[in-house]
Amino acid sequence: MSRYIAERHLLFSGKNDGVRKNLTVGICAPKVVAQDKVQFSVDGVMSICHVDMEGLDEHSFDVYGTDSMQAVNLASNIEAVIKRLSDEYDFFWASGEPYFEEVSP
Repeated sequence: MSRYIAERHLLFSGKNDGVRKNLTVGICAPKVVAQDKVQFSVDGVMSICHVDMEGLDEHSFDVYGTDSMQAVNLASNIEAVIKRLSDEYDFFWASGEPYFEEVSP
């Protein structure tokens, strides 16, 4: 059983590297934010989701939402993160197809 509520399996390689490695983007279940863990005011409903980037661990991050639904929604929108990281890495679906469609000049 997975420790994630949702996950995506991709491949990645460093730019000009060519060696493809596994990447699992996993979203952990939302948790209510405890006031003693943050330096801003919370209301007992604000939630946090941790997003693991297994394979690129240094790029894992937390997402806050006004409630658990918003935290999951924001955490699941990983396109912008993958796009930002595509300056440094190439990403592929598990099938080997490029993650982003190539744009013709």
